[in-house]
Order: sequence, then C-alpha cells, then structure tokens
Amino acid sequence: MKAITLVPAIAAGMLLNVQAVHASEEISAPQVVEAIEGAFGVTPGARRNHTKGTCAVGEFVGTRDAAKYSRSALFSGNPVPVVARFSLSGGNPEVPDTARSGRGMALEFRLPDGQLHHITMLNTPMFGAATPRTFFDLMQALRLDPLTRKPDPEKLKAFKASHPDSLAQADFLAANNPPVSYANSSFWGIHTFKFVDGQNRVTPVRWQFVPQDGEKRLSDDELKTAGANFLEHALIDRTRRAPVRWDMIVSLGRPGDVEDDPTVQWPADRQRIKAGTLTITAAEPQKGAACEPINFDPMVMADGIEASDDPVLRFRSPAYAVSFGKRLGGQ
Repeated sequence: MKAITLVPAIAAGMLLNVQAVHASEEISAPQVVEAIEGAFGVTPGARRNHTKGTCAVGEFVGTRDAAKYSRSALFSGNPVPVVARFSLSGGNPEVPDTARSGRGMALEFRLPDGQLHHITMLNTPMFGAATPRTFFDLMQALRLDPLTRKPDPEKLKAFKASHPDSLAQADFLAANNPPVSYANSSFWGIHTFKFVDGQNRVTPVRWQFVPQDGEKRLSDDELKTAGANFLEHALIDRTRRAPVRWDMIVSLGRPGDVEDDPTVQWPADRQRIKAGTLTITAAEPQKGAACEPINFDPMVMADGIEASDDPVLRFRSPAYAVSFGKRLGGQ
C-alpha cells in the first residue's frame, strides 16, 4: 500500500521538476536584446539587430488571386505605398557585405485610413531557431573572446551540437554565396501566417518575394574582391536606372503542414499563387531617410492577415519593442 500511495507524490514531484525546467528555459525579450548587445556591442541610437541597412520606397499592387483568400486591402488591386529597408543580419554596422549571413527585407505598407501592415523577411527559406531560446543561446555563443576578439570556436561547435534546429539555415548560408545585389535576391517570410477572406475562412500561407531581375550570387572570385559596402551602392544605382520588382508568391498550406516552426519548410508541391508585385523606385542611405525611425514589428498586421502560433514570430514583437525603446532613448 505504501508503494501505491507514494506514486502520486513521486509523479507530482516529477511534474514540478519538469515545470521548473521549462520555466528556467523561458527567455525574456530584454534578455535576448542584451545577448545581442553582448555579441555585437551597441551602436547608440541604432537597431540592435540588422543594424546595417539601406532605405527604399515604392509601391505594392496585389492580385485578384490573393483577394480570393484574403480580404486585406493589400490585395485590392490598387497601388499601396511602401517604405522598405534592406539590411544585413547582426548588430555590427561595419559588417562586410560579403559576410555569409542573412539579408533582410522589411516592408511597411501604408494602407487607406492610416492602417499599416508590416512584412519582415530573410533571404533564407527558413529561420535558424525553432524557439527564442535557441536564438538566445546563439547570441551567447557568438560573444567575443576578450583576447582574440572573435567568437570561441568551441562554444559555437557546442551550440551547433546541442541545437539541431539551427543547422538548416546555417547549411543554407554555407552552401550559397551572398547575392550580388539586394535586387537579385529572393526573400522569404519564414513564418506561417493566415489569410482570412470575407467569410472568415482561414488559409495558412507562407510567402516568398522573387526578384524579377533574377537570382544572382557572387562567385567565389567575386566574393574576394566585392568590397565591404557594395550592396547599398548596387541598389541605389539599380533604382536610378529603372524600378526594381519582386513578385510575391504565396504557398497555400494543407492540413498537417507545420505552422509553428520556422525552421521547417513546407513540401515543394504546395499550390502557389502570385499575390502581387512589389516595385522599388528609389533607394538611399538610411541616415535620416524614411525607413530609419520605423520599428518593423512583424506583428503589425491589418485586417485580412493574421499571425500563426509560431513562438518565434510572436516573440519578435516584444524583442523589437525593447530594441526600439533603446533607440528612442539614444542608447
């Protein structure tokens, strides 16, 4: 009888221990921002991540095909003004444009009646963390050694071994050279979102912005000679010649598709529709330009598009808010 009466107590104790472990693994937005600062340092008044960037402006015109799935004003067929920002991942404003790291495209759509909609993307089809904890641990592993002023290779090796959810993006970046221009790069939404139509029917979606100029990456020889700051100049020069365009291609999810893990790609056979075209008409250095003060929070969404339960997507909003607050305070 004693053994029987002890089982619930043991089970309860185990449950408490498991809950305690999960609680200890929870990471707050301030902790993540501080970890980014620890890895890259702080540039006062600047973004903590994707610090190096270029501003641009243009418009977006949605399609009828997209309007079948979403009632969003994005897909009205009317031109929607856009403020854009192109960037390199990380908190180093001097990072060379040849770095094997992510490139970002952030868009603010200025809809009628003062509504805003944000889309933030990467030039990798997946993210490097299934949870905020993985991203936090990566920043910890990237902290510079005081003597070498470089990350400790052993810490990075240990991080990769203990975080398999980081490997797909790392492998993609290792296998693909950086783009010759932002205009020659695809950008992926990485997260799952939900299109909501006029009858409140919901369709899970993921999207990719595909460059009409075509994909083009630096060759190994070009990588050695491209220089540290070619991306901004290339985009400014390209927009001076003619507008630059990306087609928004949306994949429609099926039951069972992963919706809460940005490290897992959907099968390639998912139905795809062209949801619209982004046109960039001008670009300029970010200092004092329209994109500089914007907090491109991906959870800023107008009616007709909603967030999934992806924990990384939902964590980005408070993390961006912490970074934005520091920027406003001149920190």
